[in-house]
Amino acid sequence: GGMTNLGVTSRVWEAYVKHPVDEAETRSLTPELVEPLYKSQYWDACRCSFLPMGVDYAVFDAAVNMGSSRAAKILQKALGVAADGIIGNATIAMVAQADPAELLELFSLGKEAFYQSLPTFQTFGKGWLNRVAHVQDSAERMMVS
Repeated sequence: GGMTNLGVTSRVWEAYVKHPVDEAETRSLTPELVEPLYKSQYWDACRCSFLPMGVDYAVFDAAVNMGSSRAAKILQKALGVAADGIIGNATIAMVAQADPAELLELFSLGKEAFYQSLPTFQTFGKGWLNRVAHVQDSAERMMVS
């Protein structure tokens, strides 16, 4: 996706703002600028408002890191439903029936398995697995707050 700032690649930002961007523009991104993109392309796309606290954060973080469709598929696999990459009403209904802590654990395991399947795992795997652990820890703390 090119240069990345705040989890947003140059390619994603170009598609969002509908014009070519250079390195300087990518470097100048601020949380305030990218917040609407995060909301529309990751939070809303994964219907995070309908997910339990903690699970919402983990799915959102995965969407930013690997794309909304991939995050949705991992969530769906954790639920044991058809993984079509679109979180619709059927997926939300299954989420409502799931134990949030167990769902978070299965989701984290799914993220780990995805990362381990990538050919670049040897290079980036340690950082990816650290991210999974950090997000899971943060999400677990959200569940008990």
